[in-house]
Amino acid sequence: MSTPKIAVIGLGNSLRRDDGIGVIILESLLNNYKRPGIDYLNFGIASFDLMHRLQDYDAVLLIDGIVAGLLAGELTIFNLEEVAFSQEDNAVSTHELNLKDIFRLTHNLGIKTKIYIAGIQVQDVSFGESLSQLLKKNLEVMTKQIDKFIQERLL
Repeated sequence: MSTPKIAVIGLGNSLRRDDGIGVIILESLLNNYKRPGIDYLNFGIASFDLMHRLQDYDAVLLIDGIVAGLLAGELTIFNLEEVAFSQEDNAVSTHELNLKDIFRLTHNLGIKTKIYIAGIQVQDVSFGESLSQLLKKNLEVMTKQIDKFIQERLL
């Protein structure tokens, strides 16, 4: 049996403060918890190229800032299949492709990749390059939680 192909993908716009959290956590994972056999990819603001890359993997963890009515800085990890989107949902994330678009496109394109989302509730997505104090304070804890998920569910 072949080893599953796994990717951890950071999404986010580092010029919109907390929206860059996915890319920042990806860098933190690379610097502190890099695991062999996993591809770590920075997809920034998630273009359609992401859809093509998803097909290359058996399992993917997308790390992204979300707007989900949680406490600022709260991390939630879920399977993309578990998310219920309504027609009124605009953007759960603030990129060219939001999570709802990714969900629809994976279904429409028949992509079989198991997709997980590590979503971090953002507080401030105004223009600027630094995280809000709350997300900055929780960065190490969130990175450890995501690494634990990678160890327990992806490896």
